[in-house]
Amino acid sequence: MPQSDLERLTAPVRRTTWRFYAVVAPLAAIVALGAYAYYVQFTTGLGVTGMRDYVSWGLYISNFVFFIGVSHAGTLISAILRVSGAEWRKPITRMAESITVIAISVGALFPIIDLGHPDRILNLLFYGRIQSAVLWDFISIATYLTGSLLYLYLPLIPDLAAMREAKVGGRFRRALYGFLSMKWRDHPGQRWRLKRGIAIMAVLIIPIAVSVHTVVSWIFGMTLRVGWHSTIFGPYFVVGAILSGIATIILAMAVFRKVYHLEKWIKPLHFRNLGLMMLALDLILVYFTLSEYLTAAYGSESADTAWLNALAFGPYAYLFWGMVVGGLLAPVFILALTRVKSVAWLVVAAVCVNVGMWFERLLIVVPAMATPQMPVNWASYSPTWVEWSITAGAIAGFVLLYAVFSKLFPLVSVWEVSEETPEAKPTPRPVGEEVTP
Repeated sequence: MPQSDLERLTAPVRRTTWRFYAVVAPLAAIVALGAYAYYVQFTTGLGVTGMRDYVSWGLYISNFVFFIGVSHAGTLISAILRVSGAEWRKPITRMAESITVIAISVGALFPIIDLGHPDRILNLLFYGRIQSAVLWDFISIATYLTGSLLYLYLPLIPDLAAMREAKVGGRFRRALYGFLSMKWRDHPGQRWRLKRGIAIMAVLIIPIAVSVHTVVSWIFGMTLRVGWHSTIFGPYFVVGAILSGIATIILAMAVFRKVYHLEKWIKPLHFRNLGLMMLALDLILVYFTLSEYLTAAYGSESADTAWLNALAFGPYAYLFWGMVVGGLLAPVFILALTRVKSVAWLVVAAVCVNVGMWFERLLIVVPAMATPQMPVNWASYSPTWVEWSITAGAIAGFVLLYAVFSKLFPLVSVWEVSEETPEAKPTPRPVGEEVTP
């Protein structure tokens, strides 16, 4: 790899300008606001939230499902592309894999926040029943986080060793690079073992990732409640998760490509390929959504009818139609009309998808709990400033951690990209031309 390319790829790690701190400062302030809101909830109790007896899950569980979905961006997409031998994936895999680890780390906090007091999680460990989907969820997410960390770490080792040899950063960072690089010397044997380990992890992580969101869906699907008890929830959740994950990768690629001047490596080809994947998954999710609601409507059971009326014409109508029109149909038209060739419109479609998927997670959780299944009045739920502040803090924390990651590690896998640099090959001779000795 030319020295100029190496310096460009590692420039964000080597130098930090005032613009970075200008971005980080407001993000840190929002995270601090979220931490204060959690302190208020911790000291006062869950009474400061809008959750009550009937609607006992709200923004927190919706955020949990959303972030776990976003986490499918990296590990699953990266693993599928690695296994399928797609060489164009190399410049974007690390961005995707880091999204996974950060999204799981943020999303996994929400069930603990939802408990009120975090020590209640010990009840799950000590008294959890194996028949409970909640315990399955805990185990699957812990496994997914461990596997994703390992899957992110292995391809980082050669670049960490390069940072160590180049003595990048101060004493702490040099010690960090030295410890994490594990005496990597780029010997042929080391490289062979590393590639073998990455290949094994790529195969293992795919079923783990699929199982995680399937188990998350089972928390709802195995509950006898209107709007939840459905066999389609497993694939419905997985497809939605991959869709929001791809949208998040596209947004990250667009931002970092512009800010860190990575145009040479993150090309229109990457946006187009991911855009086509997003279009296909969006169409599949439209099909699943139609199947889910049409099945409930055709039966005309009283609880289903009340639930659907609340979604389509009641207090949740603006979220429901925002999800259907803005989050599902609009991206399809944008991607189809632009033929997935415009990066700017692709970014617009990705924003629509992520906002629509967040609406969808909220619509799965809240209206189903508010719908009466016994002769009682409708329940209501309005999030308080505590819940909104913690939600904003989590989103800001996700972006902040990603920005810090970009300052500690190269966002593009340098050693993998350098492997694809074509070597000089002799020009083919015309047929019949004599070889000059």
